[in-house]
Amino acid sequence: MSYIEQIKAIAKRAPTQIPLLETEEATKNALVMPFIAALGYDVFNPLEVVPEYTADVGVKKGEKVDYAIRVDDEIVVLFECKKVSEQLDGGRHMGQLFRYFSVTKARIGVLTNGVHYRVLLGHRRAQ
Repeated sequence: MSYIEQIKAIAKRAPTQIPLLETEEATKNALVMPFIAALGYDVFNPLEVVPEYTADVGVKKGEKVDYAIRVDDEIVVLFECKKVSEQLDGGRHMGQLFRYFSVTKARIGVLTNGVHYRVLLGHRRAQ
């Protein structure tokens, strides 16, 4: 099945799942992990998909982004997830993702509630 067919399958079953998704964790399991898998990443292989990736920001230690996608031992994509019923706040939520994004070498940042996806592209490489 192509990734487009897989994403269509996720979208088709989403309306019946959404009323049952009361937490961020449930949203990640039902909607976000299947989406990442449809993109071709093994969500159960920490060499590819790192859950709860530490992205310390300044004096804030222990800051974690929900998922980091690793390619050739480099973090290339970050996913910050919210529960499906939460509206994505472009300021607060994107600011949170941007903080993680700015301290990693990731080139793509994704903010999602499993239904809506906001993408942050490119930045200077972290030192």
